[in-house]
Amino acid sequence: MCKRARYYLLLAIAVVAMGGQIVSAATKKKAKKPVVLTVADTLSYNDSRRYNYFFLEAVRQQEAGHYAAAFDLLNHCLDINPKAAEAYFLRARYLSMLRKDSLALNDLEKAASLQPGNAIYQEKVAQFYIGMGNFDKATKAYEQLYANNRDRSDVLNVLVQLYQQQKDYGKMIEAINKMEELEGVDDQFEMAKMNVYEMMGNTRKAYLTLKRLADSHPNDKTFTVMLGNWLMQHKMRKAAYKLFAQTLKEEPDNTYAQSSMYDYYRSSGNDSLARQMMDRILLGKNTPADSRMQFLKQAIQENEQQGGDSMQIIHLLDRVRKVVPKDAQVAEMRAAYFQMKKMPTAVVDSALMQLLDIAPDNAWARFQLVQSKWATQDWKLVASLAEPGMLYNPDEMAFYYFTGLARFYQEDDKGALDAFQRGTAEINDKSNPDIVSDFYAIMGDIYHSQGEKEKSYAAYDSCLQWKPDHIATLNNYAYFLCTEGGNLKKAEEMSAKAVKAEPANATYLDTYAWILFCEERYAEAKFYMDATLKNDTDSAVSAAVLEHAGDIYMKVGEKEQALEFLQKAIEAGGDKDALTRKMNLYRKEK
Repeated sequence: MCKRARYYLLLAIAVVAMGGQIVSAATKKKAKKPVVLTVADTLSYNDSRRYNYFFLEAVRQQEAGHYAAAFDLLNHCLDINPKAAEAYFLRARYLSMLRKDSLALNDLEKAASLQPGNAIYQEKVAQFYIGMGNFDKATKAYEQLYANNRDRSDVLNVLVQLYQQQKDYGKMIEAINKMEELEGVDDQFEMAKMNVYEMMGNTRKAYLTLKRLADSHPNDKTFTVMLGNWLMQHKMRKAAYKLFAQTLKEEPDNTYAQSSMYDYYRSSGNDSLARQMMDRILLGKNTPADSRMQFLKQAIQENEQQGGDSMQIIHLLDRVRKVVPKDAQVAEMRAAYFQMKKMPTAVVDSALMQLLDIAPDNAWARFQLVQSKWATQDWKLVASLAEPGMLYNPDEMAFYYFTGLARFYQEDDKGALDAFQRGTAEINDKSNPDIVSDFYAIMGDIYHSQGEKEKSYAAYDSCLQWKPDHIATLNNYAYFLCTEGGNLKKAEEMSAKAVKAEPANATYLDTYAWILFCEERYAEAKFYMDATLKNDTDSAVSAAVLEHAGDIYMKVGEKEQALEFLQKAIEAGGDKDALTRKMNLYRKEK
């Protein structure tokens, strides 16, 4: 099997402006050189000691991230020795961070002029020019750098890119030749020169270079096919076809040649032969997986452009599956296509299940299935799908979330807590705050139902740390604090946030009314209790709300209505004995 062509990036120029920042453009790693102090000989012994102290302290401060302090120390250094190249160089770093590009460049140029043989200084100046988009100066700086460092091919590589910016193709060829001298003969340099000849419009030299590569690699048909593609691009179609056909005769499974022949048939308007070649690629047992996927995507795209006959693609996908039944990429493409075409849920789910059978660690498929089954409220099924995701994809928080919720809705508090606790162990600074906060919110509710108040409050605190406006938790936490002798001020602040977020929510209004009652702010409590009753959309108001209403109305002096509320609480299923005793006490009060 012929391997795909290597596309060298030597000439794929992308000189990016970096806003004047000092950036590295070299491709060769260079050893980090120690700081060298170059104190002028004219300095006195005491000045030399002072300079060394300030400079070394500046380095220490800079390494610690105290850049302003380092800057001040470097200024002291330059007051003592205005010819200290290393001080200018370090100061430029700070100025660059402040986006004071012109000042930073002045310091870099000063350092480079004081030590013209220092490659680090010279290169930083050149890189700064690139960052500023001044390619003329960058070119001159890199040329000088290369003049002093003729063993550095990375510098030549940057020069090739800079010469391309200036369309100086002759110098590009010269630089590539010098790289070849340093690193030895390599196909990449020939390909680079071929590309330059193309830029120059010298098709003869481009052709001869590529032909020479093809002739020198008779057992590697990559360059032969590349030559055919070049001929295609230059309107020499018959010659291109001959090379493709000869390659496929010698190597029938050469996917690169098959792909090129497909393009040839398409461009010739021979759709029938093009489809045959595509089938040959898609259904070939020796076709590389990536090539097969590329052509599948192309087939779908072309089908959509022609009206989107889904039956053609489904038939094609089924044929491909028979050839590679265990190919997860094909199975995923099939499921995604069904989903895109909005096919029945059962059909999509079946395709997703088939994908999971092949690749149980496919998080996308598992997530889609969980979401699909969630709508059915079959919590046992949801849990059975989500739970394996915790093992196959331990960093995917969603699977802990859905497993925990499904267990929670099954009233399996132990199972829910286990899932959520395992999920919290995977929390990091990139975790989704909505999911994490829900983790802690439900854990808080479960702990509270189990009588573990401290754990419950800690979970609620964690929830609000991740999402301060988690409304349900604000309400629940506030109510529990109020009813369990907690911090009423904290409870009121949280409850107020919940009411502000959802001012028509009867549950939140009731919580706030009761907190105000506990704070002995009875008139305000009555106002919010009236709002509670007005907005309670349940067919039957809960006994707890009615009891709250009775207690509040009693405190504002409306005894008869208070008693009515308590009687309704009994009728709503409240504790008859307790409510009757309370009513008797209220009747005795004046």
